[in-house]
Amino acid sequence: MLPELDEKVVRERIAKRIALDFDNGAVVNLGIGIPTLVSDFIPHSVRVIMQTENGVVGAGPAPEEHDLRFIGAGGRGLSLIPGSSIVSSDMSFGLIRGGHLDATVLGALEVDEEGNLANWWIPGKLIPGMGGAMDLVSGARAVYVATTHFDKKGRSKLVKKCALPLTGAGVVSTIVTEYCVVRKRDGHMVLTEIAPNVDVNELLEKTAMSFEVSSDLCLMKGIEEECCCEEASK
Repeated sequence: MLPELDEKVVRERIAKRIALDFDNGAVVNLGIGIPTLVSDFIPHSVRVIMQTENGVVGAGPAPEEHDLRFIGAGGRGLSLIPGSSIVSSDMSFGLIRGGHLDATVLGALEVDEEGNLANWWIPGKLIPGMGGAMDLVSGARAVYVATTHFDKKGRSKLVKKCALPLTGAGVVSTIVTEYCVVRKRDGHMVLTEIAPNVDVNELLEKTAMSFEVSSDLCLMKGIEEECCCEEASK
């Protein structure tokens, strides 16, 4: 059986792993949900410039005291790091559409073998709108998907072919779930990292998406620290 994890552990594990992928000076946009947590786990030695759709360049992690003057596009509180700027919405989207983002991190309803992403609408349900997701997946150099491996009904969110309306076609670079990291390499999805106590064959069996297993498959980065924290809390 795949290990059952506390929701907080799931969300933080995914966000922490993605945070470790960014180089010093990278310009990154975070979507709503799990992606918003990524800024809380950027290593102190790395300076990542977080950009928000509603007009912040240089957003920091959520402050201890919520200040409604400083929020991201999803409504989560944020801090302003030294050198940050507040810009207009048209300038913000100019940065996105102009190809100035190194990466964006988005959630998913479905992501498939071709790197297609569906993350904005389930037909029949009322929604406020797409937001800037289509702009982000077409403007960013790399698209990270931060998602739980299964939906609330236990169905794999990593699928063979997306059935829901697409946000973007062939745009996904990397998928991070609580159980693994999957990267797109030469047009193929490749399992590159796996969480502890997860059997590769069982994961392959329970995942609707087919992917190759890297010859240098390793443990998910950031797990060691997580395990140490768990031991310390006992």
